[in-house]
Amino acid sequence: MKRIFTRFQQAEAEPKGELDHTNAFTLVVAVALSAQATDVGVNKATKHLFQIADTPEKMLALGEEGVIEHIKTIGLFRNKAKNVIKLCQLLIEKFDSQVPSSRAALQSLPGVGRKTANVVLNMWFHQPAQAVDTHILRVGNRTGIAVGKDEVAVERAIEDNVPAEFQQHAHHWLILHGRYICVARKPKCGICPIRDDCQYEEKTE
Repeated sequence: MKRIFTRFQQAEAEPKGELDHTNAFTLVVAVALSAQATDVGVNKATKHLFQIADTPEKMLALGEEGVIEHIKTIGLFRNKAKNVIKLCQLLIEKFDSQVPSSRAALQSLPGVGRKTANVVLNMWFHQPAQAVDTHILRVGNRTGIAVGKDEVAVERAIEDNVPAEFQQHAHHWLILHGRYICVARKPKCGICPIRDDCQYEEKTE
């Protein structure tokens, strides 16, 4: 496992999330909007939005219809706009307009699930939280790095299996690996940096 993550680290020493944001609030909103949407699509939709509304108060002032005008190019935009407005109200009323740094508090916000909470904890608060998406679920099980039947099981497997020094960036490396090399239909095993330690290679040879 140490050899696998050392190779990931050598390929990309400081992996970053691909959602554009300027503070903890815009990060929460961006991640909430990214459900069933691409990061590229979300970044296009939020580019101007975050320039004029980078706090809960400014976003709330836009209102639901105002938010919709900016995000209508992404999927489920009406429901997402509704959640963003409710999220802003809750941040103002219960958290003094500050994004909380605990998973439970984050998950109490509308539109924020466990994965979204983990992204915020990892990217903004620098906690070794593992945000498991479909890429990580696939890579974890296919390679044997983190085997589990669902996202929570794979998240726990990463926490159990990955050496502590790699925990902070583990989910970023696994997402990148799933997006660009260990893709769903035809994994690019020929250029895979961890092929010698991969369970999938052993099964297909």
